[in-house]
Amino acid sequence: MAGASLRSVEAPGGRFDPRRLRREFPIFERNPGLVFLDSGASAQKPCSVIDGIAEFYRTDYANVHRGVYKLSGRSTDRFEAAREKTRAFLNAADEREIVFVRGATEAINLVAQSWGPAHMRAGDEIVISDVEHHSNIVPWQMLRDRLGLKLVVAPTDDTGEFDLAAFEALLSPRTRLVAVTHISNVTGATLPVARIVELAHAVGAKVLVDGCQAVPRMPVDVRALGCDFYVFSGHKAYGPTGTGVLYGRYDLLESMPPWQGGGGMILNVEIDHTEFQEPPHRFEAGTPDIAGVVGLGLALDFIEGIGRDAIRDHEEALTGYAVDRVSRIPGVKMVPGGQRQLSVFSFNIDGVHPHDVGTVLDQHGVAVRVGHHCAQPLMEKLGLAGTVRASLGVYNDEADIDRLAEAIGACREMFQR
Repeated sequence: MAGASLRSVEAPGGRFDPRRLRREFPIFERNPGLVFLDSGASAQKPCSVIDGIAEFYRTDYANVHRGVYKLSGRSTDRFEAAREKTRAFLNAADEREIVFVRGATEAINLVAQSWGPAHMRAGDEIVISDVEHHSNIVPWQMLRDRLGLKLVVAPTDDTGEFDLAAFEALLSPRTRLVAVTHISNVTGATLPVARIVELAHAVGAKVLVDGCQAVPRMPVDVRALGCDFYVFSGHKAYGPTGTGVLYGRYDLLESMPPWQGGGGMILNVEIDHTEFQEPPHRFEAGTPDIAGVVGLGLALDFIEGIGRDAIRDHEEALTGYAVDRVSRIPGVKMVPGGQRQLSVFSFNIDGVHPHDVGTVLDQHGVAVRVGHHCAQPLMEKLGLAGTVRASLGVYNDEADIDRLAEAIGACREMFQR
């Protein structure tokens, strides 16, 4: 990975050029000199998304699905076109397998509160990994406490690699669900999802994958992975906040009761009885973020326009360059990210609190994330209060990593005085 050359990466229509792509993001024009290394928390938005949402509000906005007038029809067409884009983006079999939600957090909670009680009983087991975001831990804890389930944790090893042998040993006939991240939001470790799915299915378990960090930076094919559920948030994929996607195999969605009730998810309502819509509308109660979903579709267009293979190759090479460059700085300790680390890396500086590091880096125009990154169980395992985390986007290049390294050096000098 570290030996790859960024200069060899090409996108459709020409050479992959982060500096050119950066011009598509107004935030950098308004903040000259900004080195943005926090895309794992929320990516910046390109003009095509910002302007497209504004134009939708100017020309096509109306409530969707129930209006008989032309404007509502156009708005509905744009909304449902985004669903088809998402289906194609994930290579789902059917657009009815795409449910629009507010983000990955809501998607996981939807599965936990709808699929969980319908298919799990006391004594059943859920397996997660020790690198999960709180959003893929807390909903399962709540379901555990509600139903009397057991929550089992599959480990990563000392190199940050997911331990497949240990995972397989934890599976049992009581395992009903495996819920794992695709790429760790702390270490950048890429989990072997296809193999995890294969092993889980062998014992009859379903698999949910948190794809928040994967979707913006690598090809994702849910049918090739074989997973039962896949979730991601729009705002991490260059789209608007308040949008997200739950992919679920249609037979599973069809077996799940509604999670929220209201308008839009019903066929008929009487005082003593309600008939519900089929998926996905069964899970989309109320007026959705219509413009946000349109913007999400535009963000997926933006990613596809660059090419997901090209993005992955660029960020893989840049990750290798960054890990090599930063790890060579005296006093820096990297958090291991396994053999397939992609786009996210964490570190600490000896004797300096992560919050102090983040403050000093900001003074040098470098934006990073500090703290526990909503992964406190992982921090406890590592014996850390928190880390400094850098995460990459299509607008980052080697010069940004050099600026990061220089800022880290300046921070060390400041606290060594």
